[in-house]
Amino acid sequence: MESLLDRITVNTQNSVRIASNIGTIYIDPLEIKESSHDADYILITHDHYDHFSVDDISKLAKDDTILVVPEKMASSVRKLPIQVGQIETVRPENQYLFAGLKLETVHAYNIIKPFHPKSAGWVGYVLEIDGKRIYIAGDTDATKEAKEVDCDIAIIPIGGTYTMDPKKAAEYINELNPEVVIPVHYGSIVGSANDATIFKDKVNPSINVAIKLAF
Repeated sequence: MESLLDRITVNTQNSVRIASNIGTIYIDPLEIKESSHDADYILITHDHYDHFSVDDISKLAKDDTILVVPEKMASSVRKLPIQVGQIETVRPENQYLFAGLKLETVHAYNIIKPFHPKSAGWVGYVLEIDGKRIYIAGDTDATKEAKEVDCDIAIIPIGGTYTMDPKKAAEYINELNPEVVIPVHYGSIVGSANDATIFKDKVNPSINVAIKLAF
């Protein structure tokens, strides 16, 4: 039987798929090759093109898909030609239950860089799946809110420029101390494929670094 970790895949950037006991969940789908229309839930962290792709959402959505977006995206999303079952909006630092999917939202922002201001209301998600808490951080730095997350599996950006770089990300993960960390958001638009090696070398050996991106 596959473990939960085996059922988490990363396509590119922050494009994550989780096959769970309550359905198939996608986060920030990007560069999806096949029109599978198998998404029970699609979660969007923010509106940048590499995280919110209408074309890729359309390849995954079906008549009963639940599309979850930050509140500030609500009006623009509802005007787009996306065929889904329902659109739900979220604010940072709240708890939600959407048709069996229990989640919490976490602020996702840059502390000094201008790319993701806190005022934008962008989010990371903590999902409760199969008895585990999975944190998909979105584009963020090691913020106060990110350091307070309680999770078993952390999926965090390490590519630098718009987010944490490998060194800062490792420092953050060593403090957070999850069971497993999956690095994302490197090796394509930002960062290099070698970022994962740099990151893994600096993470405490007690934390399992699962490399899901392939180049």
